[in-house]
Amino acid sequence: MRIGLIGTGRIGSFHAAALSRHPEAGSLLLADADPARAARLADRLGATAAPSVEQVFTWGVDAVVVACATEGHAELVVRAVRGGLPVFCEKPVAPDLRRTLAVLREVTATGGVLQVGFMRRFDAGYRTARERVRSGALGRLHTVRTVTSDPAPPPAGYLPSSGGLYRDCLVHDFDMVRWVTGREVAEVYATGSDAGPPQFREAGDVDTAAALLTLDDGTLVTATGTRCNGAGYDVRMELAGELDQISTGLDDRTPIASTEPQGPPPATKPWTGFLERFGPAYEAELDAFVRMVRGETGNPCDGREALAALRVAEACELSRREGRRVRLEELPDLPDR
Repeated sequence: MRIGLIGTGRIGSFHAAALSRHPEAGSLLLADADPARAARLADRLGATAAPSVEQVFTWGVDAVVVACATEGHAELVVRAVRGGLPVFCEKPVAPDLRRTLAVLREVTATGGVLQVGFMRRFDAGYRTARERVRSGALGRLHTVRTVTSDPAPPPAGYLPSSGGLYRDCLVHDFDMVRWVTGREVAEVYATGSDAGPPQFREAGDVDTAAALLTLDDGTLVTATGTRCNGAGYDVRMELAGELDQISTGLDDRTPIASTEPQGPPPATKPWTGFLERFGPAYEAELDAFVRMVRGETGNPCDGREALAALRVAEACELSRREGRRVRLEELPDLPDR
């Protein structure tokens, strides 16, 4: 199998390294808006560098991985599915809901195959949490709490095109809420604070956010996130039911300290970022993509799944701006959900 990978920045380089080690991936063709960067990575991995993105579609590949900047995702996904190529795309599919819907309509019209990169679905802790909830071990689920905290803000230049904290960051939590519980979000109320570094105010974004989600069975979810968690990278999910409660992401590297006399000691080596924390999950999602292309398994996260998480993020942003509760039915959707 020959795979074309577009985008050789931080996440693209990670994906390229993972694919170069995959026993079924075969050859790898790398392309980037900066051809020299793609060439340097290709030299390190023993891959082939294309002089431009165009060659990914003209030199002949069996599948495409899109890991470039967000603004390029939609066009590349559409080009891939129109060419009959299965495509893996890092989230988001497009910068906003309108363009995401347009891309997914094109995927449907062409009968294309699109897998979207929500890597937490492949994390061992989240998978176990899903099994426990779905088995009934917790009883009736009544409360879910999610946390996503980055250790430091991203570069100021990234913020205007990021989509904002809900769409860029907490969208992973919204995906996990649906995937773990098996329920849909019915209503949200969200707020945020831009009291931190000035680049967030300048970009019209917030550095810290909180949302209260009500699921369609009445379960309550709190989702919090920040870009300014100096203790380290902290991603957790707590699920409480009438019979038991569990936590995902709580280990000896979780950057949190107990004030109890007999509490656990603080982490000596806290998680530093998402690639370190979710490295195995990123590799597993690409393995799933390769196996899907080979016809060995189904699609673990198609465009409709990604759309559902994005609609929650969009509802939260609308709620923050307008200071009100927002029902998901207010937002546009694809038919036949």
